[in-house]
Amino acid sequence: MTVLRLGQCPDATRELIGGKAFSINSMLTLGLPVPPAFVLGTDECTRYYASDRKLAEDVLAELRSGIACLESTLGRTFGATNKPLLVSVRSGAPRSMPGMMDTVLNLGINDSVEKALREETSDAEYAADTHRRFREQFRKVVGSDPSPEPWDQLEAAVAAVFDSWHSPRAVAYRRHHGISDDGGTAVTVQAMVFGNLDDHSGTGVLFTRDPVTAQSAPLGEWLPRGQGEDVVSGRCTPLTLGHLAGNMPDVHRQLMDSASLLERTFCDVQDIEFTVESGHLWLLQTRSAKRSATAAVHHAVTFEKEGIVTPEGALSMISPDQLSAFLRPHLSPTARIGATVLARGEVACPGVVTGIVVGTADEAEEMAEQGIDVILARPTTDPDDVHGILAAKAIITEIGGATSHAAVVSREFNRACVVGCGEGSLMDLVGRNVTVDATSGEILDGILEVEVPSKDTHPDLQVVTQWLAASETGNDNPLNKILAAAH
Repeated sequence: MTVLRLGQCPDATRELIGGKAFSINSMLTLGLPVPPAFVLGTDECTRYYASDRKLAEDVLAELRSGIACLESTLGRTFGATNKPLLVSVRSGAPRSMPGMMDTVLNLGINDSVEKALREETSDAEYAADTHRRFREQFRKVVGSDPSPEPWDQLEAAVAAVFDSWHSPRAVAYRRHHGISDDGGTAVTVQAMVFGNLDDHSGTGVLFTRDPVTAQSAPLGEWLPRGQGEDVVSGRCTPLTLGHLAGNMPDVHRQLMDSASLLERTFCDVQDIEFTVESGHLWLLQTRSAKRSATAAVHHAVTFEKEGIVTPEGALSMISPDQLSAFLRPHLSPTARIGATVLARGEVACPGVVTGIVVGTADEAEEMAEQGIDVILARPTTDPDDVHGILAAKAIITEIGGATSHAAVVSREFNRACVVGCGEGSLMDLVGRNVTVDATSGEILDGILEVEVPSKDTHPDLQVVTQWLAASETGNDNPLNKILAAAH
């Protein structure tokens, strides 16, 4: 049985505790501000399924022991009516599967705890909002109304997270990426911090370098008085990090310093989730950022130039799928003459794609199976749309920003994507042939002419070609074969 207190297990591997807990453990080891947490390892997921999806008594006992550690650290008590402790219950596979499995936030609240939060903060709206968020998410993830007993809530949520390992969207994701179904997910239980607490609170996501374009500057989004799910769900269009810098410059400076440290530590572009609670910065997660093909190639070149990685290390930052996507066609300049722009939004993953617009994930999958190129248009996407995202050539959404579900998953799958085109702007396009120019953020009428990039004229591609030529494994490197096939 593996239940570990994070920050006190320096030798724990990603395979044992999952990517999320691994990042929390690493950040705590670096001395960064992270809420305390413990983890049930991936081996517990295997045991859960071997036990007919039941949590063993010793696991339940370890959950109580882990909660006791959080209580001792924070001076709060789980389920108490005086200084109550709330927790999040999060999934975390060894290999990142963003949005594919389940999370429950604000767990431990009931009517009495809501009253305690109201009295502690003198803010009835915050207490009620926290309770509402919990009920809605618990019902969606667990499939039932939450018990008023916090310990029953915790047991049900842990089981639901283990169950999500075999959810249809998670299975589809693993099948697409060739990941075995045997590994299982870890479950991280972490003390909650509250971005919805007051006007000096909020939540955000920071990429240490732009995951969409070839810009080396950080990119992030900030949502005052929000919680993490608000940003990544795509239901809200957040602000830029410039608003955080303007309102809380010290917090912004601490965030940037932490981001720089994490990038140097992991030698890769980082995707960092954070919360600010009453002016105090908390880091919740860091992971290697999913990025567009353009960003993957350019950031690999930049990291090598800056001495962060060797040429061999830089080559490992570019996947064969990303290089293939980088070499795909782009819109011909002459094609734009007289073209009608149907909608505009924010670029989430560059590329130029043509096809017919469909409005549901099921329709996208059905038509793609018939050999038809489809563009999936949605008000916003969620994890249940993953089969349609896999089937589509591009994804376009009406709301959401660069860190929304559609944006992150499109970069993972190298699908051209434009988000935030405006409410009501896309659904009337269903059934229409369009060209999605996800380099400019435009959806254009009709099927337009495209061109193919050349390694002879693109400076980043020239550098990659030189690395491969000098590499001991260059001839056998899949990237070399892709370049040869493209030219």
